Amino acid sequence: MIRTSGITKAYGGLKVLKGIDIEIGDKEVVSIVGASGAGKTTLLQIIGTLDRPDGGMIFYDDSDILRLKGKTLAAFRNSNIGFVFQFHQLLPEFTALENVCIPAYIAGKSKIEAENRATELLRFLNLSERLDHKPSELSGGEQQRVAVARALVNNPSVILADEPSGNLDTANKNELHKLFFQLRDTFGQTIIIVTHDRQLAGMSDRILQIKDGLIVNES
Repeated sequence: MIRTSGITKAYGGLKVLKGIDIEIGDKEVVSIVGASGAGKTTLLQIIGTLDRPDGGMIFYDDSDILRLKGKTLAAFRNSNIGFVFQFHQLLPEFTALENVCIPAYIAGKSKIEAENRATELLRFLNLSERLDHKPSELSGGEQQRVAVARALVNNPSVILADEPSGNLDTANKNELHKLFFQLRDTFGQTIIIVTHDRQLAGMSDRILQIKDGLIVNES
């Protein structure tokens, strides 16, 4: 599903990634772990096409996505990759339903199609009573579930999550962890999670440990 070869990245004189080779299978849930500053988030952003590496290749199926640029790359990202971040990054002036619809509108879907899909997802995530609530009216766990719905609205093949439960209390954290595997089983996504949470990493199909810009262990 996803393959990287020789991914390198430096910021000035700091070499963050020093040659990352990974393969992630279809519908696999993989956690990337490591100390702060090891390069986890940089790697995730490069896999998600939010940043470009200095060297190496990234394949989604058999497509070399680093050959895509500009609007073509943005369209690929919007259609194929969903993002969930530690801080939900919901737009405060919009309702839960409107926030979820935004990627669908960007993809050119009609208002009816976008709202129907967003409503379906929010109901699936037990937020049917929160459709018209703005983020400030939602709990932290509810906000993160809205963010998950937003990531799913375009039916992406891949979900990338960066410390998704890092800002949640224990109860909401546990619910979110279970949700990722429910999503994989229900919608068939490949999921890559950057996390410091040992419980979440332990639930994954595989764990990749990154240290000093290299994958040093796989379990």
